[in-house]
Amino acid sequence: MHHQLDAEKLGPLGAAMADAIQACVHCGLCLPACPTYQVLGEEMDSPRGRIYLMKHVLEGEIEAAEAQLYLDRCLGCRACVSACPAGVAYGELLGGYRAVTAGQRQVSWLEALTRKLLVETLPYPTRFRKALAASRIARAVPRLLPEAWRGMLDLLPATLPKTNPLPDMFPARTRRRARVALLAGCVQSILAPEVNWATLRVLAHNGVETIVPSAQGCCGASLVQLGEHERARQLARHNIQIFPQDVDAILTTAAGCGLAMREYPLLFAGTEDQPVAESFAARVQDVSAFLDQLGLAPPAPLSAPLRVAYHDACHLLHAQGVRAPPRRLLASVPNLELLELSDGGLCCGAAGVYNLIQPEIAGQLGERVVACILDTNADAVVTSDLGCLLQIQTHLRRHSRTLPVYHTMTLLDRAYGNKDT
Repeated sequence: MHHQLDAEKLGPLGAAMADAIQACVHCGLCLPACPTYQVLGEEMDSPRGRIYLMKHVLEGEIEAAEAQLYLDRCLGCRACVSACPAGVAYGELLGGYRAVTAGQRQVSWLEALTRKLLVETLPYPTRFRKALAASRIARAVPRLLPEAWRGMLDLLPATLPKTNPLPDMFPARTRRRARVALLAGCVQSILAPEVNWATLRVLAHNGVETIVPSAQGCCGASLVQLGEHERARQLARHNIQIFPQDVDAILTTAAGCGLAMREYPLLFAGTEDQPVAESFAARVQDVSAFLDQLGLAPPAPLSAPLRVAYHDACHLLHAQGVRAPPRRLLASVPNLELLELSDGGLCCGAAGVYNLIQPEIAGQLGERVVACILDTNADAVVTSDLGCLLQIQTHLRRHSRTLPVYHTMTLLDRAYGNKDT
């Protein structure tokens, strides 16, 4: 007996999910763009296959447990969205599906413990720093750790940068052209605080005054990915209240955080908070897109020629549609040659917390991207997301290569004369 999809029973996103399923014409043009399909070669590990599975779960034809493996292996990179001629809103479908089926997931005790550890540490910088301190002890005796956790530790730097708290306000260095608020980012503020400082200096050099709300919290990206939608909503509500309204934009320096904040309306779909979430999300911009729109003050020439390979963060390229702005910013730096990768924008495998919960597939993707980077003979790599940066650094180390990996803002900061980046 065939069951029809009842959109109303699926909640506020039900209609959007039904539309996405209906829009898919199963043409297969998404298959070559899908990283997991490239690695695994299985139809059910492609966007087309996953849409088929989601449809049958939502219609009651099969149990969620039968589709779980394939849906868990989806990176959520949205490369299929860029490739789809029918405009299937795969991101909304996947997000809605994961929210609807969160209570039906079947997990081993180790996976449950891993997810609990991530949920309780990643969004909270103080806890995260303490967890990292504890991990140093674990590194010394790796045999005491489950094998699945060893890969997590490989992604972390051997030593942590010193804490360097951000000011509540960073003034423009020239005539003020704009006033913005900055999301500091939980993990980034601990693992790569120099990215935020470089961003403040670059913005100041371009006449931008930056507010950094001290009471801000996690954007909720990792919690959404881990199926903790109610906790993500609590964090989102807090940020919506804390961030000032009298700014020209709310800027992010991590593609995943930017996407999460731009998708707050999906988190609050059908609730009284949806209008304010839409107003907030409309002001969120990646810092590269903002500076490109504002018009970049000319950087000084680098002291020596630098050939740089640019890696697209999926959540910036495919999910936010930002391709040209970071390239234009970097291309404006004299003595910098920008090189393109031959991977067609392949995901590096970081994808939020994906490389922590699907290390094997993430590792294969990291190897592929690093192979493309090394093929360019670049002097350095640049990207727009901390997760990508850490993933690429990890796989370069495995090749015994010491190629520096920069965030777009740290490289621009260097071009403006700061020698510490």
